[in-house]
Amino acid sequence: MRTVRIPEDWPATEEQARAVQDELRERVILDEPGPPPGTGHVTGVDVAYDDERDVVAAAAVVLDGASLDVVAEATAVGRVSFPYVPGLLAFRELPTVLAALDALPCPPGLVVCDGYGLAHPRRFGLASHLGVLTGLPTIGVAKSPFTFAYDDPDTPRGSTSALLAGSEEVGRALRTRDGVKPVFVSVGHRVTLANACAHTLALTPEYRLPETTRRADALCRTALRETYSA
Repeated sequence: MRTVRIPEDWPATEEQARAVQDELRERVILDEPGPPPGTGHVTGVDVAYDDERDVVAAAAVVLDGASLDVVAEATAVGRVSFPYVPGLLAFRELPTVLAALDALPCPPGLVVCDGYGLAHPRRFGLASHLGVLTGLPTIGVAKSPFTFAYDDPDTPRGSTSALLAGSEEVGRALRTRDGVKPVFVSVGHRVTLANACAHTLALTPEYRLPETTRRADALCRTALRETYSA
């Protein structure tokens, strides 16, 4: 497990953070298809917080895209690097997430974030931010639609509907289990929306949430507990 320091040049104010978003948003690549679903490595990242101690733990879990077996995993723990501000949550998490990814012994391939990419008020959520900083293909798979509107997809697994900001499609509601509440998929970086949905279906053979998210969630919670159990 790595212990992470907040970078010296990390934004300290909302104004600084929004300026970083404005600068980096221009670097998001939307015209690459991304890796084929069911191939290569697929990595889930997630975080867990200890609010009383102002600490965040991040986990990165690499799965084989075909078998969904765990290939590698890594964790990092650090101080929360930014106050809680809706729309700027990536600044709270990214230093530890980047450290966990950096600690992996193998290339992560596609990275799946428990959150948003373009489905973000400023069109630059965690998945987009992480993708631009690392150059990796990234997608966001969220549990809720955030502030966006959608029609309920049809009942069968694989059904989708547009996730809308006005008339703009910023992602899709995707049914990963028959009759179960959908997840909300958005592009992060270097992946198309159709391919992001296909990856999400490949990662949900049994449960509503992707295996990447389920495994990273469990690992970061364990890392947080173990940090203070000794």
